[in-house]
Amino acid sequence: MKKILTIISILLIAVSASAKTKKVIVAYFSASGITEGVAKELAKEKNAELYAITPEKIYTSEDLDYRSMQSRSSIEMKDKNSRPALKEKKDLSKYDEIYIGYPIWWNVAPRIINTFIEQANLKGKIVYPFATSGSSGIENSVNELKASYPEVKWQEGKLMKKAR
Repeated sequence: MKKILTIISILLIAVSASAKTKKVIVAYFSASGITEGVAKELAKEKNAELYAITPEKIYTSEDLDYRSMQSRSSIEMKDKNSRPALKEKKDLSKYDEIYIGYPIWWNVAPRIINTFIEQANLKGKIVYPFATSGSSGIENSVNELKASYPEVKWQEGKLMKKAR
């Protein structure tokens, strides 16, 4: 009988350990505040930690002028190898699910998202991409991310809200 109780106790401990709450984080890059608003709503809904992917050098309105081929964003987006520096690196090893949000720039994710993914080491992690856009869909950006980072367990991407 004692042996049976010991086995039951071990099983109960194992079940309670596996039933632990998933650690979820919503990481986002927002240059204008629109993606930030969506990320905050999502983090609240998912009971997740919120993390802003912040560039070392903040984007000015001139940097974001997509009509100027000399703007910082235009120059970065023309170069697929561009990796804008981050203000800080975030360790994501303790998270079970990661949501990554971004505005759509030139029909893909801004290059700072590549910087973040490469520095965060998301190999084997479950990642849900989400984006905001005034005119583009999310499909091309997700396809690009999947092709660039096949070791990540990408889930279906979702366009969360149209920009103003």
